[in-house]
Amino acid sequence: MCRWAGYIGAPIYLSDILSAPEHSLIEQSRAADEGKASLNGDGFGIAWYGKRAEPGLYKDAHPAWSDVNLRSFANQVQSHLFLAHVRASTGTAISRNNCHPFVVDNWSFMHNGLIGGFEQVRKKADMLIPDALYKHRKGATDSEAFFLNALGQGLDNNPREAIAKTVKLFEQLSPITPHLRLSITFSDGKKLYAVRYASDRWAPSIYYRRYKRKDSWAIVSEPFDENHNGWTKMESNSFCTFDQKDVFIQKLI
Repeated sequence: MCRWAGYIGAPIYLSDILSAPEHSLIEQSRAADEGKASLNGDGFGIAWYGKRAEPGLYKDAHPAWSDVNLRSFANQVQSHLFLAHVRASTGTAISRNNCHPFVVDNWSFMHNGLIGGFEQVRKKADMLIPDALYKHRKGATDSEAFFLNALGQGLDNNPREAIAKTVKLFEQLSPITPHLRLSITFSDGKKLYAVRYASDRWAPSIYYRRYKRKDSWAIVSEPFDENHNGWTKMESNSFCTFDQKDVFIQKLI
């Protein structure tokens, strides 16, 4: 399973989450505690927002822990909103195009989990992507297919409803159980959204907490510290909307 972290709030250096904490995201790329795989070395990516609507994107297919440019970059770049991901492949190729986050216009998206039997229904899932969005299908992952289908279901207009529709669509497509296990975070550049869901009892973990100050949030698949101080575990079947002031929690379905 992959590991990821999202942030919204006062501008911070990317390194404050990627490398500075004792159990930082880069550390989780080689020694995760809560995922099925402790090693997440099949690539990494960061999408960060600045003054423009579309995010910057930096990703590569080698391990995050071995990229000296990543550490240098994270030590210099500040952002008020970013998504970062370290990947453990579940079968698709280790390539840049399969690394998260995925970006379309102002939207960024990343995922940890599975869609049961996706390799058997990949063609069907791809055929459901609207023609206008299919040019953004760069890789072969279930995550990217889910994202593009969610955009087609109206992510711009109603994010919760679009994700719920896409969940139901993929549950119907999935030929084996568990149909879906999802730990997702995504952003439109204004807010940060998180989704935790499973067709069975085993939804991948998501935690969140105020980070350093009252107007900032960190949302993660695994806490940065060993004792989990201050972290709240998100309930399964939840859709959370974070802005700098608060978190709004709804049922997904």
